[in-house]
Amino acid sequence: MHPLSLFPSLLSFGQVSPLIIRVVLGVTLAYFGYEKIKGRGQSSGSNSKMYGGVEIFIAIFLVIGLWTQLAALLNAVILVIKLGIKAREKKLLSDGINYYILLLAMAVSLLFTGPGLFAFDLPL
Repeated sequence: MHPLSLFPSLLSFGQVSPLIIRVVLGVTLAYFGYEKIKGRGQSSGSNSKMYGGVEIFIAIFLVIGLWTQLAALLNAVILVIKLGIKAREKKLLSDGINYYILLLAMAVSLLFTGPGLFAFDLPL
């Protein structure tokens, strides 16, 4: 059976996609945490330094690929809380919400696909 893919040779690099998603999600979460620690956090939810530290801790695990699925699950919970706060503030369809929805989709996809290449918890 031949796949209907425009570039079938690229399908052999399927583990690169979770790597890219994992690193981008981790760096973004680290930025959110850094902004909270510096006191400049403007995102929904808690802007405490402890909350920022938790975000940076989760981001480190995502970037290095250690316990990726747990880190992605915790990140998804954080993003669902942020979405809930936006909904309660009647800002559910604002511009910033699209960003949270994309990040949530990335976190959930990591739950199903795993860490990808260059991860400590990559199954052998």
